[in-house]
Amino acid sequence: MTVRRVTVFGGSGFLGRYIVERLADRGVTVTVAARDTEAAKFLVPLGDVGQIVPVCASVTHQKSVDAAVAGADAVINLVGILHQRGTQTFKAVHSDGAARVAKAAAAAGARHLVHVSAIGADRSALSEYGRSKAAGEVAVREAFATVAVLRPSLLFGPEDRFFNLFAGFTRISPMLPLYGGGRTRFQPVYVGDVADAAVRALESAGGKTYELGGPRIYSFAALLRLMLEVIGRRRILLPLPYSVGALQAMFLEMLPNPPMTRDQLKQLRSDNIVAEGALTLADLGISPTALEMVLPTYLARYRR
Repeated sequence: MTVRRVTVFGGSGFLGRYIVERLADRGVTVTVAARDTEAAKFLVPLGDVGQIVPVCASVTHQKSVDAAVAGADAVINLVGILHQRGTQTFKAVHSDGAARVAKAAAAAGARHLVHVSAIGADRSALSEYGRSKAAGEVAVREAFATVAVLRPSLLFGPEDRFFNLFAGFTRISPMLPLYGGGRTRFQPVYVGDVADAAVRALESAGGKTYELGGPRIYSFAALLRLMLEVIGRRRILLPLPYSVGALQAMFLEMLPNPPMTRDQLKQLRSDNIVAEGALTLADLGISPTALEMVLPTYLARYRR
């Protein structure tokens, strides 16, 4: 690779671990910027001695961001949250935090910036999540003109939240909810493909936005049926109106790690698929991996 030193914000997360591993395999020195450096230490053995270095940094803290990007040829920002808690708000992380990273990368002389957003990022989105993601994209483009923006659909892989969450529910519940009748459409994309896209985006022409989806589009109901087929369990798929879901989410939001929030329910009102005419994985030379090829490899533990 033309870059030799990369700082990855959120490198210890679901997508981050795959990106860090791919960068290390290419001989890149990786600084993993994470709020919890102890939790990021599992990445160190993926590279040679001193090649992967976790540092304490938060996108909400300017000095830590500046220190993390010092000397970097390129910066990748993966930081995102699914629900708000305390000072970790969508605005603070997705908008202000993204702007802070982009400005620091430009000031440090980094040649490349990859910003991972999400399909559904739109200033007129129903959800605050979608609006904050859109605001973040605007902010990073203003600070770093050649930024490459990646918008993945629903990520799947061994550590994913979606399939593991619902497969886990089958152990304790005879039914699974289909909010809005389960008609929302998704285009699930393999985490390894998105990691490859992030690495290739470092060397592609900047200033572009890529929407990343898998080879097939599924309804929410179809995804749950496929999951049940893979784990060999039968459960009732119960259609529920969004109003009932909102009432449930009001109480679930009180949990430390809520499985559903009212804002996430608003996201379900819009399809999560690649837009017609958008740049895709194919434009980065990547052939998307089929969901059916990967799902059985990590959901086996939920079988009877």
